[in-house]
Formats: sequence, structure tokens, C-alpha cells
Amino acid sequence: MKHIKNILAVIGLVVVVGSLVFAVQSDTIEKKEEAPVSEESIARNVSDGYRISAIDIPEDLNFAGEPVPLDDPEVMERVDREFLVNTYWQSNALLLMKRANKYFPIIEPILAKNGIPDDFKYLAVAESALIDVASPMGAAGMWHFMKATGKEYGLEVNANVDERYHIRKSTQAACEYINRWKKRFGTWTLTAATYNAGPGGIKKYMDIQKEDDYYNLLLGQETGRYVFRIMALKEILSNPEKYGFEVEKDDFYKAVPTFSVEIDEPVASWADFAKEYEINYKILKRHNPWLREPHLNNASRKKYVIEIPNKGYYRESK
Repeated sequence: MKHIKNILAVIGLVVVVGSLVFAVQSDTIEKKEEAPVSEESIARNVSDGYRISAIDIPEDLNFAGEPVPLDDPEVMERVDREFLVNTYWQSNALLLMKRANKYFPIIEPILAKNGIPDDFKYLAVAESALIDVASPMGAAGMWHFMKATGKEYGLEVNANVDERYHIRKSTQAACEYINRWKKRFGTWTLTAATYNAGPGGIKKYMDIQKEDDYYNLLLGQETGRYVFRIMALKEILSNPEKYGFEVEKDDFYKAVPTFSVEIDEPVASWADFAKEYEINYKILKRHNPWLREPHLNNASRKKYVIEIPNKGYYRESK
């Protein structure tokens, strides 16, 4: 009984102390909420932080050399929207800058080799944010190919191997797609819109409206913003300082140096294969995301090229 009384006494003490602490905290919170914010405090916060302001749109704004009709007020509003959204979504813009430094050196020479304007690298940014993640609709890889379209343009797409995730091969396929529809639709701007809506979708809009200029077409919400978003991303990523981003050279993501290994036979375990090169399965997949299963069937004895990071770049796998 005495033991129980002691316990009750302790509980009572805790309750009292807790009540006092709660009362003190509540009083403090109430005083903070009631305390007015001085003009000096507001001015200090503004000077220490960033200012939100309208954005000056470049007068020579263009896509692949094709000028944007900024004298059209409706077009100007659409351009302004994309500049504001993509400038003030700072975390996303900064991540795109960092990734671009890693992947643009791979994409740029493939575009140039195929006669595709350099601006189309920003189409890949708009499509996937340069991340190898599938969309809800099933588009995959940095160029967001659907399965059927990927196969149509020569990519191997199955459960074992999916070359939509192969940055070099998918970029080449994207170039072939772009060149094909440029011949059909005439302008790079309309061709970029075709990448988003599909050639059938764009042709339907053109036939109904009897119009062949992207800026004069009434399009769906996503396609109607698409080319404007690409142009905004191009301008912001090309001139980060102009839009308030302070990024040092060392801040950017960098490509890991690799060497190539050719194989023309089945691989029973990619984990075992990785260990032969003193790396692990995760690292192997990071450099070869198009390998979709833990093994390679390869009954046809097709030749594949595997990218292996240079020895010593990663901590050796145990």
C-alpha cells in the first residue's frame, strides 16, 4: 500500500510540473502571436532574402532559330507564365541545371550529328527532367518513348532489356523521330509540339482549324504550354545568373568516367558480373539502367555494350 501511495505522489508531481510547463509555454506562444512585427524586421528580412518580381522576357526569344511572336499579347502571357513558373520553382530549376551538366555532353553531339538544333536537348528536360522514371502513361527514359514508338524507332523494349533507358540509343531514336516529322510539318516549333501530342493529334488540330502555325493553333492544355516551357527552360538553364541563381562549377553533377565491355552471350547474374569488376549490382544498374532484370537472356547472342566505372572511382565492393 505504501508503495502505491509513493507512485501516486510521483504521478501527482509530474502532472503539476507538466501543467506549469504547459502554462509557461502557452503564455510564451500567445505573447509571440500577439507581438507585432516591426517595419525594421520586415525590411531586414527582405534585404536578407530574395525579392519576387516580374521577369523581363528576352526580345529575341526563339526556338531553334524560329522567332516567337511576342507582339501577340496572348502569346506573351503564355511565355510569361512559363518563365515565372520555372524561375520561381527554384529547387526544380537548380536540380535541372545540375543534371544538365551531367547529361548534355552525351546528348549534344548526337543531336548535332543528326542535324537537330541544339535547342531540342531542352525538350528532353521538359519531358523527363532528365530522370529515368516512367510516366503514368507508360512513357519511359529521358526522351519518354512509349513502348510501341520506341520499338518503331529501333529500340529493344521487353522485360529483360529496355533501351528507352539507354541515353545514347534513345537520343538517336529521338533524332530520327524529330527529323521524320520535321519533313512533314515544316517547322521545328510544330515538330516539337508533335513530340508531345503525336503527329496524329497535331494533324487533327491543323485540319479542324485550317492552320499550320503552332502559335495560331488552339491546342490542349499540355501541348499548348509545351514549347513555351521548353523555351523558358532553355533561357533559365543557359543564363542562371540572370534569373537569380548562384551556382558554382563544383555544384554541378558530373559524369562518372567509364569504360565499355562487350558481351554477346547470356548473363546468369548481373550481381556476379558486377563483382568481377569490383563494383556491386546497384552501381552496375546505375550506369546501365536499360538492363531491367537481374540477368540477361540473350538467346540470340546479340552484342551488348556494358558501361563499367573506372576502377577506384567507387568504394570497392566487398
